[in-house]
Amino acid sequence: MTFQPCAKLAQHDKVHAMRIAIIEDNVELAHGIAYRLRDRGHAVDALHDGEEADRFLAQEGADLVVLDINLPGMSGLDILRALRRRGDGTPVILLTARSETEERVAGLDAGADDYLTKPFEMDELEARLRALARRKDLVFSARDRLGGLVFDRSARQLLDGDRPLEIPRKEIATLECLFERRGRIVSKPQLMAHVYGTGADVEDSAIEPHVSRLRKRLESYGVRIKTARGLGYMLDVDGA
Repeated sequence: MTFQPCAKLAQHDKVHAMRIAIIEDNVELAHGIAYRLRDRGHAVDALHDGEEADRFLAQEGADLVVLDINLPGMSGLDILRALRRRGDGTPVILLTARSETEERVAGLDAGADDYLTKPFEMDELEARLRALARRKDLVFSARDRLGGLVFDRSARQLLDGDRPLEIPRKEIATLECLFERRGRIVSKPQLMAHVYGTGADVEDSAIEPHVSRLRKRLESYGVRIKTARGLGYMLDVDGA
C-alpha cells in the first residue's frame, strides 16, 4: 500500500473536519493514514500501544476511531469493549490482518461500526469514514472562528478576513493540536507527537520555538497561548 500526497479537493468534494484517532501498532501504516487524513483537513492522533490508546480515549476522546485489532498491551477488541462499557458511542472502524468471519463477528458484537481487512486502499477507508460521519450526523465546520481570525482546517490556513497568513507548517500543526483541545492543558509530549509523529527522536524542547513564534503571531488577534509550568500549554481565545 502506498500513500501519495493528494491533490487539493474540489469545493464540492470537501469533507467536514473531524478529530480522528488512529490506533495501529504498524508505525509506518499509522503515519501514512495520518498524513492522508491531515491533508484532508482532519486533526489526527496516532497511537501505537493498546493501553495508551485506552487511556487516551477515556481522557481525550475522538470523533471517529480507526482501531487495529492486534495491538501490544491491550487488544483492539478489549479497547472497544471498554469504550462501550463507558457509554461512549464514538464510531469505530476495526482494522484486521485476517479475514475470518469469526473475528469480524466478534468485532461487530463488541460494538464496532465497520471493519476493513488489510491490505486496503486509502480511498476505501476515507469513503467508510465519510459514510460513518453521515450515519452518526457528525457535521463539523471546516472553518472555525479563532479570535479575530478564521482557522480553515481543510486548507490548514489562518485567515485575516480573506487574507491568508504566512505561517510555517509546524506552527500550524502546533495550532491544530492546541485548537482541538482548547480550554485544556496540552502537554509537550502531546504536542511533539502531533507535530513530529509519535516516537520521533526529538527533544521536548524543540516544540518551544514553535509555540513562542505562534504566540507572538496570535496575540494581536485576541488569541493567547498560556504556559502551565511543568504541565504544558493551553489555547485561550477572547469571548470563547
